[in-house]
Amino acid sequence: MSDEAKPAEGVAGTGAIGQANAKSDKSESDATTMQVKVHSPFKVYYEGVASSISAESATGPFDILPEHHNFITLLVPCDLVIRNGKNEEVVAISGGIMHVKADDVIVFLDV
Repeated sequence: MSDEAKPAEGVAGTGAIGQANAKSDKSESDATTMQVKVHSPFKVYYEGVASSISAESATGPFDILPEHHNFITLLVPCDLVIRNGKNEEVVAISGGIMHVKADDVIVFLDV
């Protein structure tokens, strides 16, 4: 490997050491929850932490758990179920867009 292709030493966020340091900054409780916001242009239906979310797209029902891979999907009419421990909140939706990125889930309704 040439000197040009080697990763820089001591740079945060590069290689396995940088990734391990980035993950160690997260507390244990964060690994079991995610931040969720469900909103339309004029109303916020839910904003807070959740341990799982269930919804439905054109390909069928699905669940989102903490540390889920990043993705975006169109939602079909369904009951959006947001769980946090033993608590469960259900939001009946007529469709929307769900964006999942780094334990942040945003659901845009009425779009």
